[in-house]
Amino acid sequence: MPHSADTFDRILVDARYTLHHRRSRRARWQAEARPNYVLLVLLDGVWRFDVAGRVGEARAGDALIALPRETLRARALEAAESLFFSLSPTLILDCAVRARLARSDAFVEFRTCHIAGDARLVRYARDVAEELAADEAGKQMVVAALVEQTVVHLLRRYAQAKRADELELTRAGLVDRRLRRAVELMQAQLDRELSLEEMAAAAYLSPFHFARLFKKATGTTPHAYLTALRLARAEILLAETDLSITEVAARVGYSSPSHFAKAFRQATGLAPRAFRTALARERSGPPKG
Repeated sequence: MPHSADTFDRILVDARYTLHHRRSRRARWQAEARPNYVLLVLLDGVWRFDVAGRVGEARAGDALIALPRETLRARALEAAESLFFSLSPTLILDCAVRARLARSDAFVEFRTCHIAGDARLVRYARDVAEELAADEAGKQMVVAALVEQTVVHLLRRYAQAKRADELELTRAGLVDRRLRRAVELMQAQLDRELSLEEMAAAAYLSPFHFARLFKKATGTTPHAYLTALRLARAEILLAETDLSITEVAARVGYSSPSHFAKAFRQATGLAPRAFRTALARERSGPPKG
C-alpha cells in the first residue's frame, strides 16, 4: 500500500522468510548483523552496493546476495523498484538437502555476491511481487512455492556447499557451536536488557574473549546481533498479532516506543505502523458472487 505519492511497499512475513517489495524515488536497503541469508533483486533503477566490503554498481535485472553474518547495503541512484528476501538458514539448507545439492551438515555459500542479468531469477521475483499485490485466497501457499523455486534456482546456479565444522543449525539459527548457548539466551530473553557478562557466562567465556570470538564469528558485536534478533521478532509480532506498537516494543526489550520506532525504521526503512499497513493480506472466506 502506498505511503506517499513516491513510495510503495508490500510485505509478507513468514517464520522462514520475510519479503519486501518496494518502489521508491529514494530506495535504500541496509541489512546488518542478520542471522539470515539476504537476496535483493533489482527490478528497476541503477544502484550502488556494498556487500561485505565488495563495492560496485548494479542495475535492473541484477541481484545481490549476502550470507548470514555479512552486511548488505544498497542505494538507488534514481527512482527504483526492488524485492528484498530475508531467507532463514533452515529454509536454504532444507531446500539444498531435498534437491540433493548438499548434505544436512553443510553450510551453503554462494560463488558471487552480485548476479548480473539472470532473467529467470527476475521472473521469479516479479511473480512474487505480483502475488504480494494480489488480493487472492491462497496467497501464502503460492508465495511459499515461488520462494522455494527461487531458492532452488539460486542453489543450482550459484551455490557451493562445504562442511560446517564450526557451525551448527539450531532453533536460534546458524551459529558457531561455541556461541550457541549465548545466542539461545538472547532468543529467550528478547524482552529485557542483557549484559555482556550474562551473554559471556552462557558461553562459558570471559567477557573479553566472548566479545572477540563473537565479533570474529558473526561480523558484529553481541549487542548489535541482539538488536537484529529483537527487530526480527518485532516484524513477526507486527504481522501476526494485534498488539499495539507500545506492546510490541516492550515484548522485544524497548521501554521507549520512540527508541523502538527509530531502530525499527533504521532496519526496515519503515516505521512500525507503516510496516503493519504495508503487510500483504490474504482474502479470507469463499469468493463472492
